[in-house]
Amino acid sequence: MNEQNQENPLGYEKISKLLRGFAIPSVIAMLVSSLYNIVDQIFIGQGVGYLGNAATNVAYPLTTICLAIALLIGIGSASRFSLYLGGGKKEKAAKAVGNGICMMFAFGILYTVLVEMFLVPLLTAFGATAEVMPYAISYTRITAVGMPLLIVTNAMSNLARADGSPKYSMTCMLVGAVINTILDPIFIFVLHMGVAGAAIATVIGQFFSFLLALRYIRHFKNIRLERRYFRLSLEECLSTASLGMSNSLNQVAITLVQIVLNNSLTYYGAQSKYGMEIPLAACGIVMKTNAILLAVVIGISQGSQPIIGFNYGAAQYARVRQTYRMAIQWDLVISAIGFCMFQFFPRQILSLFGSGDALYYEFAVRFMRIFLFMVLVNGVQLISSNFFAAIGKPVKGLLLSMTRQVIFLIPLILILPLFLGIEGIVYAGPAADFAAFLVTTVFIAKEMSHMKKMEGKA
Repeated sequence: MNEQNQENPLGYEKISKLLRGFAIPSVIAMLVSSLYNIVDQIFIGQGVGYLGNAATNVAYPLTTICLAIALLIGIGSASRFSLYLGGGKKEKAAKAVGNGICMMFAFGILYTVLVEMFLVPLLTAFGATAEVMPYAISYTRITAVGMPLLIVTNAMSNLARADGSPKYSMTCMLVGAVINTILDPIFIFVLHMGVAGAAIATVIGQFFSFLLALRYIRHFKNIRLERRYFRLSLEECLSTASLGMSNSLNQVAITLVQIVLNNSLTYYGAQSKYGMEIPLAACGIVMKTNAILLAVVIGISQGSQPIIGFNYGAAQYARVRQTYRMAIQWDLVISAIGFCMFQFFPRQILSLFGSGDALYYEFAVRFMRIFLFMVLVNGVQLISSNFFAAIGKPVKGLLLSMTRQVIFLIPLILILPLFLGIEGIVYAGPAADFAAFLVTTVFIAKEMSHMKKMEGKA
């Protein structure tokens, strides 16, 4: 091992210990991030009703796009940072971080301005009905203000993790979620502010997380950031975007799926006994419940990124393969637990988000059981697409990130209902998940074989 690897534990520490140290705080941070929406959904469901839940559902794509921007910058910057550190190039690592921080602020402000300007057309495109629209506008006008804070916090948490501070990354997210959880019932039930109160609580929580994230800029362990590094460079931005693209576009794809789902559910729901609002509300709860499971998987994936990136940059391919295998093992265990929960306790899960009539529960329980039937293998695609970004092969990561959402799921959502009605939407999920899993196994098998050959030549 070279001197750089001897200095940094990523190059020599036991993989299981490293993955625990990086993945567990990352999982907690991702869970906390998803709790912003889950907590809002629960309190809104109890305090406002299913129309409030439907409103947060149609507003959710805007948050997903916001997270896509954060991943584009955060994962891209963190991947470059890890690869440069592994190669002993600290100057380039510092430039990648400085440019990334500038991107966070520029993209965050621009996104908020665009959302505020085109809010009603966006919510209409996302499937808001006439009854849902007032709630959706009230909620999103306020949450849009916090979106730059969310982008900076999430992107900085990736950099802090790559710098060897996973617990600090976790703390940034945890503080905001705790504040949000405390304020939500106060604003909704005590002050009777409805969906607007939930939105205000969310933004206040994001603000305190943002302050903690900013503090880390002066406390990097492996580099020293100077003023000259804080500038936007087109070349640096493109390099960062190329490595963050697969994770980012996966979030964008989720947004596209949500838009197609919402509109398809309202269209085919109107032709069924369930009507327009029941499928829309039920889908929002099911997708956000699944987001908790995905948050754990993404946390494992992000926790493995610094280990994979550093060791790939240092040409320690055996450690790269070992890290990937262990991340997949963890994913399968977590996904198996999620599968059991969705199959055996769907009504209990749905009841957390408020009550509904018999028709509501009939559709929601069936939707959860069938649409999420293949969650057991769903995380393999997520971890694998991030794996390719971590080793500096963004095109392969991009292709994998598109398989489930764009290549398979959206076409199936559009085609199957032509023959099966609203039932076609329900069955589109497991079919797309299984197809994406098959494609992922082919990509990974080839990459692992190639890495073994490179290891033999090293």
